[in-house]
Amino acid sequence: MNTLTLDPMLVARARELAALAAQPVVDLARRHTTVSVERAVLRLAGLTGTDPVTGEGRLEDRVPWANRVVDAVRDQVGLASGVALPVWHALASGAAPSLQALAEQVGAGTARFEVPTGTDAERARDAAHAAVGGGIARIDANRRRREELVALHGNPRRRPWIYLIVATGDIHEDIPQAQAAARAGADVIAVIRSTGQSLLDYVPEGATRTGYAGTYATQENFRLMRAALDDVSAELGRYVRLTNYASGLCMPEIAVLAGLERLDMMLNDAMYGILFRDINPRRTFVDQRFSRMVHARAGIIINTGEDNYLTTADAVDEAHTVTVSQLLNETLAHEAGLEDWQLGLGHAFEIDPEREESFRLELAHALLARELFPDAPLKWMPPTKHMTGDVFRGYLLDGFFNLAGALTGQGILLVGMMTEAVVTPWLSDRDLALRNVRYVLDAAGNLAEDFAPPPGGFIDRRADTVLREAVDLLGRIAEHPDGLIQAIADGTFGITRRPADGGKGLDGVVELAADAYNPALELLSTKETARA
Repeated sequence: MNTLTLDPMLVARARELAALAAQPVVDLARRHTTVSVERAVLRLAGLTGTDPVTGEGRLEDRVPWANRVVDAVRDQVGLASGVALPVWHALASGAAPSLQALAEQVGAGTARFEVPTGTDAERARDAAHAAVGGGIARIDANRRRREELVALHGNPRRRPWIYLIVATGDIHEDIPQAQAAARAGADVIAVIRSTGQSLLDYVPEGATRTGYAGTYATQENFRLMRAALDDVSAELGRYVRLTNYASGLCMPEIAVLAGLERLDMMLNDAMYGILFRDINPRRTFVDQRFSRMVHARAGIIINTGEDNYLTTADAVDEAHTVTVSQLLNETLAHEAGLEDWQLGLGHAFEIDPEREESFRLELAHALLARELFPDAPLKWMPPTKHMTGDVFRGYLLDGFFNLAGALTGQGILLVGMMTEAVVTPWLSDRDLALRNVRYVLDAAGNLAEDFAPPPGGFIDRRADTVLREAVDLLGRIAEHPDGLIQAIADGTFGITRRPADGGKGLDGVVELAADAYNPALELLSTKETARA
């Protein structure tokens, strides 16, 4: 199917250079922790809820106990040793009967922390390992439950899976819309987050009804939507998957909450938060490695965000930067333990439709991604940049996008909306969009089996050109001692410059001491079977 005549030596060289370019980022992540990583440890150990004296009355505005405890440890003894040793030392010493009670002491201002040594440190490590192991055990159980439900209800009958965004700001409005979308043919429901949540350095609490242009990612919202999609999965006889966003300043915590509530996919790009939300690169890469280790354990498919580059850069001139990012995302994902079937690497149908041969170019770029990553469920994104408000033209473009997805064997197809440039889509818009994609996929069937561009033809040559440009760029990135971090500072991706010491969240990054201990990393790294 769809065989391009890519030079296998060039492909191997691309992956070799991607590994070299990414190594400084891996080294950075191994040497540091962040406030969000440490809060994730407490959440895995079962700490939930918020300090009732904070916020402005609304539950989602209150400061979570996880934040309060980590801040107290940082203020008293620092985080270079991690949060686990001082917290479980306090518990083992009888300062409080439970983690929740200790958090309430923090709220009252009476908790005192110290970093233990010797046998006290060993005792704290053992207690922390057991407590966090309970959270890992719940994630393991959810992975098994997903496998059981897929075996019971079955997967969608076709690939690509149809992916639809639903988010009103009110979780109780999202649920009936998500169920209606599943009944209309959606295989994956994505609940987009409220505007700006990625910049919050805490995870809101509870079932929320006040999001703007999206719904807050909270543990309770995850639980409610997963239960609703389980109900509709049983009704339809196919397992409907749930997606949210593990990005921003709370990436590790949201990844943990996704694992605890059995989400199936998470947006988790290596560079999106840096480029498009101005989050500090060092913070992002440390948080990203931990979050991907959680996703690997939970059996969650990640979706990366290369499509976003093409909203700010030209989709033809900068096509090779998408390929470079895909290779880097693959390298970083593998290092964190993700398998190929979990790599929803992103790309997009964003070439100016007024350009001659635009559809052939789109096919070349899509086929290149498909051939470079044959076992990955690639996420193919619809046109947005060149939507004009002409809904008829938009509907036609989305049809061409759907056809490109069918021809090139994409894994996850995000449904395009003909009103993309006009309004937030109405339910009727989603219904028409789903009809479009269902018609194309049903009519095309397994057309990908018959579509084989001739060797040396236009599509084959274009794919080879993009790959060679990608290898050249990777070589330049790998030559620099700081690799990927310097490339981001230079504006290599999405023509956006983000310096290593700029952006939001750098003050939450901490270099680890020799005695640092993170029980979650220990459990996730060894793949040890956790026991509740």
